[in-house]
Parts: sequence; structure tokens; C-alpha cells
Amino acid sequence: MSSAEPYAAVDLIRAKRDGGKLTDAQIDWLIAAYTRGLVHDEQMSAMAMAIYFRGLAGDELVRWTQAMIASGERMDFSALTRPTVDKHSTGGVGDKITLPLVPIVAACGAAVPQLSGRGLGHTGGTLDKLESIPGWRAHLSNHEMLAILQDVGGVICAAGSGLAPADRKLYALRDVTATVDSIPLIASSIMSKKIAEGTSALVLDVKTGSGAFMSDTANAVELARTMVRLGQDEGVRTRALVTAMDVPLGAAVGNALEVAESIEVLQGGGPADVVELTLILARHMLDLVGIEADPEGAIASGRAFDHWRRMIRAQGGDPDATLPRAPLVETMTATAAGVVTRTDALAIGRAAWRLGAGRATKDEAVSASAGIEVVVKPGDVVAAGQPLLRLHAEDPMRMAAARAILSDPGDAVVVSPPGTAYSRLPLVIDIID
Repeated sequence: MSSAEPYAAVDLIRAKRDGGKLTDAQIDWLIAAYTRGLVHDEQMSAMAMAIYFRGLAGDELVRWTQAMIASGERMDFSALTRPTVDKHSTGGVGDKITLPLVPIVAACGAAVPQLSGRGLGHTGGTLDKLESIPGWRAHLSNHEMLAILQDVGGVICAAGSGLAPADRKLYALRDVTATVDSIPLIASSIMSKKIAEGTSALVLDVKTGSGAFMSDTANAVELARTMVRLGQDEGVRTRALVTAMDVPLGAAVGNALEVAESIEVLQGGGPADVVELTLILARHMLDLVGIEADPEGAIASGRAFDHWRRMIRAQGGDPDATLPRAPLVETMTATAAGVVTRTDALAIGRAAWRLGAGRATKDEAVSASAGIEVVVKPGDVVAAGQPLLRLHAEDPMRMAAARAILSDPGDAVVVSPPGTAYSRLPLVIDIID
């Protein structure tokens, strides 16, 4: 610590390690000093571990989040003639909901500034999916983003480097120090970016189940409540839905496959669970900004699909281009007749990752065409030889790696004797205002 600095990082680490509370001034200094490089990575790693075990009190968490917001710019959408509302999902397998949701809500009269990310591990990333469309670009200037929002009503793009830079640095540390799954650190990470984004209202889709980041439902509910409080404290109308991720959403898992399924939804088709959750979230988003409109009508009239095409074109993409297709397709079939009692989201997500749809590190490339079609859902009755999964890959070695994951006993798709009882989570488990 230089003589000009009011605190020493080691003193704050010790205080939190021993169960003490940090003051507002200490938190403000720590986040600002870390952003400027005055607090070193090894020191912030120690602080993250102390928070992992000791937590943050309610007022500490509010100030921590505010300090991360203050580390960078805050976007301003006051010039828009439409009310702004956004949706954030904690991620899962086959979770392509953002793709049809944004144009549907935009077609109903709201502006949706959707800042999205990339996939890591078994969970997919919205930007990776959209980049399977030829020409589409994720990076926009603030001016471009505002222009598209005013003209089309919806935009899906990458967050700029000026938005909550403290979170970007801290997240990279948490990822390599086993401190990712801390509710205060998760909540402040998500909400600092979403509040800095400048939206007036926010719907959170907090996933739970085997394929979710927060697999335990009680923890998912606690995370949802924590984020709702943070949003409301900052004047953002915030609501959270805790939703199921024990089973993949829809049938498509993988980048181009999920884009194709999203287009089906916008054209009035698509899997029932994807359609249902998209419409539920759309209604909550519209309710938060006081718009009385029918999202189903936006699909039926073709307005939602028209907004999709305009959104894609505005970001350099060709909405009429053929999506990439994998050269290798392999079908896994039922070895005996029975009832499907499990389609495990985690195992299927891991297999799609091995096929090339996901990445192990943030800098790794992904395959646009790789992925899995999940042909069955729990409760489906199947005959011997009936397709269960279709695997798409560019590389035979990746196909073999995915097959090994899916063939493990008890994993992926389980077909049980006829009449076997099964259980799965309801699509929407809780709603938190």
C-alpha cells in the first residue's frame, strides 16, 4: 500500500476472513483499487475465498454491487421512445429462449437491450448460437446499439469492455479459484452488469436441476431473491422466475441447431416447452413495463419473425442463409421397449460440449454445426430401435467422446420397463417479486 492509500488489502482480507463486516468506504476502495491494479489478483482471490466462506451481509452486498457498477460506464437509454426491459438466464442446456424472446417482446412495443455472453463447459452461449448465422456480428458500438433499439426494438450483442470492468476481472479469478458458486458473488456479478446496462426493468430466469449452474432448488430460490433485492434497491423493476433445467429445453442442443429451433418457434411451431417458457417470460417482461400486448398474437401475425429478420440483418447477418450442417450424424436408439424416465440435461450438455458445441476455456473456438437432437422426453413410450438422440459432429474422434458420455449407465437417456413411474421438475417452480 502506498502512503496515499487509505487501506491495506491484507487488513480487509483478514477482517472478512475472521467474520467481520466491511464498511462502505472499504468496499468502494477495494473494488476501485482492484480495477486500477493496486490490489493484486492473489489478494482479490483471497478476498473471494473469504466471501465464499463468510458471505456478505445484505448492506455489504448492496455496496459491493454498487462499487462494481461504478467501476465502469453506465448506459443511458433515456433517448429511446420505447420502455426498456431485459431478460437474464443463469444458463442451461438447450436454453435458446433469448433468441425468440427478444423479437417477440420487441414486436409488442418494448425495447430489449440484451447483452449476452458465450458458453463455457456444458452450458451454451447466446452469442455462439447467433454467430452460426453467416455474417452476424456480436460486437456493436453504443451508438449502433441505440440505433438498432430505436429502429427494430431489440438487439442481442456482447457487452462492451467499459461495462462493470471490475466484474470482468473478478469473474476470471473466481473461475480458477473454485469460488464461482458463491451466491453473493454470483448475484453481484450478474446484477452489476445488468444494472450498468441501463434497462428500466429486468426478468431473471434462474435455472435449477442437473443441467443448471445452481442445481439445488433451494439455492436457486435464494439466488433469485438476492438478485431481485439488488435490482429493486437500484430502482430497476426486477422479477425472477425459478425454472427447470433437469431436462434440456426443446429438442436442439448446439449452436446452429438451436437457431433453427428458435426460428421454428417464431414461425408458429417449435417444441411445446420452448414455446411455453418463451411466452411466460414475454408476458412478465411486458407486465413490468406496463405494455398490454399479446405475445402469441405477435407470433401468429408474423410480426415477431419479421423483427427477428430485421434484428439479424441490422447486425450484418443474412436471415435467409443456410445454417451450417455437420457432416457426421449418428443416431442412438432404444435397446428395448419401455418408457423414457430420464433425459438428463447435464449428461446431454456434456456430450454436446464434447461434440464441439461448447468450450473448455474462454478462448477456445466452437463448432457452429455440432450438437445433439433430443428426440424424446420423459414420459414418452418408445419401441426397441426407436431414435433417442441424434449426434452431430465434424470430427469422428469427438463423436466417439460424446458417445462414451451418453453410454454411461444411469446417464443421459434412460428407458425403463413399461409402467415405470418417473418425476421431473415443473417448468416454472417459483416466481419472486
